[in-house]
Amino acid sequence: MSDIFSWPPEPYISALVGIGVLIALVAWLPLALKRLPLSLPIVCIAIGAALGHYAPTPVVPLPSAHPVFVEHFTELVVIIALMGAGLKIDRVFGWKRWAVTWRLLGPTMLLTIAGVTMIGVWVLGLPLPLAILLGGVMAPTDPVLAADVQVGPPRSGEEDEVRFGLTSEAGLNDGLAFPFVNLAVALAAASVTGEAWATKWVLHSVIWEIVAGAGIGWLVGQLFGWITFHIPAESKLAQTGDGVIAIAATLIIYGLCEMAQSYGFLGVFVAAMAIRHAHRSHEFQREMHDFTEQIERIAMMAGLLLFGGALVSGLLAPLGWPEILAAGIILLVVRPVAGAIGLLGFKAGRSEKLTLAFFGIRGVGSFYYLAYGLNHMEDGDQSRLWALLSLVVLVSVLLHGLTVTPVMRSLDRHHGRDPDADESSPGHAA
Repeated sequence: MSDIFSWPPEPYISALVGIGVLIALVAWLPLALKRLPLSLPIVCIAIGAALGHYAPTPVVPLPSAHPVFVEHFTELVVIIALMGAGLKIDRVFGWKRWAVTWRLLGPTMLLTIAGVTMIGVWVLGLPLPLAILLGGVMAPTDPVLAADVQVGPPRSGEEDEVRFGLTSEAGLNDGLAFPFVNLAVALAAASVTGEAWATKWVLHSVIWEIVAGAGIGWLVGQLFGWITFHIPAESKLAQTGDGVIAIAATLIIYGLCEMAQSYGFLGVFVAAMAIRHAHRSHEFQREMHDFTEQIERIAMMAGLLLFGGALVSGLLAPLGWPEILAAGIILLVVRPVAGAIGLLGFKAGRSEKLTLAFFGIRGVGSFYYLAYGLNHMEDGDQSRLWALLSLVVLVSVLLHGLTVTPVMRSLDRHHGRDPDADESSPGHAA
């Protein structure tokens, strides 16, 4: 038998099999979980934990040991997710049409950042720069793990106020969260050098990086939209039928924004909306979105497998009662209360407001912000902050993942949609 089967297999062969299984799960699991009170991230973390326990690797996937890898890997996953989020929003941009977005970005996020910062100082005993960093890290709704509460594919009709609000918030909240991450970095540096920081932070980290990021994203997105849909038919990109164009646009736009020292996350999302606006009804929009979503899922699942492996490798070991208490307050008090305050006076049903306030899912984006902040700050022991963030993300994935299916199915029925209908049916047609 040993002449027929090679066991144990070579690591390379094992990797090929594992990648194949991962890609197969990407395609199959969303269908299998559609009616269950489970989410794809929960299953991925569980698989990662099982692999980490029963098939440990030589490299322990603790983020504190590999902060540069964590920063760049999560950065890539987030920008792909942001492109997908921008492409699938049907609603035309407008201040009144996007009223729910401004409420979630303005008072809700600012109150969340302030609340988490106070928890960092009073409950965790962190210095002010680290507490502000924690506020910036915990505030954004994640564009990756929040897929189950986002709008459906382009022209699918799945764009009620809740789904639209959470999708647009996840796409744009980096423009508000990142300045506070940079504020934490500036304060930490000033505490050592004594240099003035306020003017530079306001002019560069707030004004320039937001305006330039949005401006570059819009201009390059318009250019991509014109090349894709409006140049002569024989050479426009839509003729290729190849959704990989969306990934190319993502990388180019993000790189240009970073070269200009502006917020690339914001630029990618704005560019995606500009590309969508170039020809809102073209079938190629769906092809770009679908390809982007597939790549996003593969990257997300790979990251969550590593996260699951890290959980069984001691990631949560530094936790104490202060961190556990802080995590509970952040998830169960700060975001829901901030969301409820931000939505005061907004014309929507009570259940819709509660859903918007509750589903502030924390995930991959938060890992990026913490990695970025700590990589730019002089901080001794990082394991405590990584453990706290990991606990928040884990509880968020479990709490929101177990409730998202029944809540969103109930919301669909409330709006007269059949949650069990296939997307290709008339009720989901464009």
